[in-house]
Amino acid sequence: MRGLVLHEDAEILALNKPAGLSSQGGRGQVHTLDELLWAFARPGKARPRLIHRLDRDTSGVILTAKTKPAAGFLGKALMEHKVSKTYVAIVTPGAPDPKQGVIDLPLRRVEEGREAYMRVCPPEHPDAEAAVSRYRTLAAADGAALVELEPQTGRMHQLRVHLSAVGRPIAGDARYGGALVVGGHAIPRLMLHARALAFPHPGGGRKRLEAEPPADMAGLIAALGLG
Repeated sequence: MRGLVLHEDAEILALNKPAGLSSQGGRGQVHTLDELLWAFARPGKARPRLIHRLDRDTSGVILTAKTKPAAGFLGKALMEHKVSKTYVAIVTPGAPDPKQGVIDLPLRRVEEGREAYMRVCPPEHPDAEAAVSRYRTLAAADGAALVELEPQTGRMHQLRVHLSAVGRPIAGDARYGGALVVGGHAIPRLMLHARALAFPHPGGGRKRLEAEPPADMAGLIAALGLG
């Protein structure tokens, strides 16, 4: 767990979450990041508290609070949209058209069996939740592109559904139509990485933390000529 630490001070702990590790418990989820945070608990005190979540197969920056006041401060900042998140993703079959812009499509949650999905829906639907994502293309090659993403809202699976809706699903995203093979390369997981997080620090000022994509994603970026 110590090897995942990006930043630690008296009030916050930020980690570089690996893909394949759930943020919190769910159906059948036993080993989670939330449980592993006990490794940072001080004797007689609670473990750090997660401020937000990442999907199990999404890697990257995730923030926790080490004190109750810090958790309240950061939770409020998140609700007031003072926390900026930046992701990178490999999409297919090429760059979005236009190459940068805003996707403004409401979403609604749908239960199918034991699984939960998000679907694009009309704004007037009774279950509609506003969802806005900014994007820009960083690099494009034959059959794939590297895209930077900034969600303006925090809906479940938002970036995944929005990219799928504009015909550029994230590579490896079997749930929302992502390709499992790109340029002859097998895609083992969702190619989505939380690269940066900027937020007001409980102790004052503003903090920005970054994490480069993990080896599997970096290798695919290079192999596809997107680096």
